[in-house]
Amino acid sequence: MNVLIVLVPLALGLGLTGLFAFLWTVRSGQYEDLEGAALRVLDDGDLPGRGTGAHRNRY
Repeated sequence: MNVLIVLVPLALGLGLTGLFAFLWTVRSGQYEDLEGAALRVLDDGDLPGRGTGAHRNRY
């Protein structure tokens, strides 16, 4: 039973820390643009020679 004296406050502290971290990310706008990151992965605008057709003849 003495272990509960340590584990219950530790669990509550970790839970509150996670809750505050989540609220902080919501307030700072981390979840505002959910589709932008998914579309940025598909963008190949940083490839060298883009627009010249140089990367199309590789295969």
